[in-house]
Amino acid sequence: MKVLVIKLAALGDMVQAFAPMARIRAAHPDAEITLLTTPPYGPLAAASPYVDRVETDGRPGKLGATLAMLARLRRARYDRVYDLQTSSRSSAYFYALLPFPPKWSGIARGCAHPHRNPDRDDMHTLERQAEQLKDAGIWPDAPTAPGTAPAPDLSWMLENPSPENRPEYFGLSAPYALLVPGASAARPGKRWPAERYGELARKLAYRGFDVGVIGSKGEKGLADAILAIAHGAKDLTGRTDFVQMAGLGARASLFVGNDTGPSHLIAAAGAPGLVLFSGESDPALCAPRGKRVEVLRARHLGELDVETVENAAHQIIGAA
Repeated sequence: MKVLVIKLAALGDMVQAFAPMARIRAAHPDAEITLLTTPPYGPLAAASPYVDRVETDGRPGKLGATLAMLARLRRARYDRVYDLQTSSRSSAYFYALLPFPPKWSGIARGCAHPHRNPDRDDMHTLERQAEQLKDAGIWPDAPTAPGTAPAPDLSWMLENPSPENRPEYFGLSAPYALLVPGASAARPGKRWPAERYGELARKLAYRGFDVGVIGSKGEKGLADAILAIAHGAKDLTGRTDFVQMAGLGARASLFVGNDTGPSHLIAAAGAPGLVLFSGESDPALCAPRGKRVEVLRARHLGELDVETVENAAHQIIGAA
């Protein structure tokens, strides 16, 4: 049996997709499962136990590349496709495989296993994907009530004992906190001001925490602003791959971050934490989940003062 899973989107979406991918693997233990995704997430997905092959041309930019990708999908003759992207783009791939498409789970009109819920866009990603697999017949008791779908299991990311995957490699000593000050550069409203992260880092250090600032290489400026206030914090921006980020999250005493991919990854790895949401996104639809993850929301993140965030963070530490 040959199965295709489609997931093209960002890091947080990919992290949350590991939950349904685990169910797809459990339902088809002997199948050859291929994931169609995009280049940034190929290595991460290939390391997972849920897929056998990864193809990273799922969002081709030119007509020739699109035609080549579609021709490959036709030749593969998949028995089943689980479209976890459920976008107009991924549905178009179904239409391109007519008149004899594989058995398809998604939202494309005419597919074999449609997710029929008209309110699907008002569901959290994890419950929505669980219900999609329920409608596809492979997860009959899927948890679909708000807040019931579990966080993805990332234990497979934490099995590598390499020193490069441990806190000491990055100069962190327990107890330590991770700060995630970044978010999409195109959506600055999703970022709590870096200077306030700096004040929070200084307060956490005073309380005995080592502090690491997590993010991409392009977010080094945010780390610089934080370290200018909290001189003992460690700048880890651009220094961690996804597996290392998860390893740090699994051993952290706390994380505080914006609504961004690394927050999803660190939360699912097991760190107790606080995620800051502005009015630009709805935590009811996409909040990270983990062992103990709380949301603090303000219409504009500039309205959140450091004391409010610090108090909420310490409530999490006390309950963890």
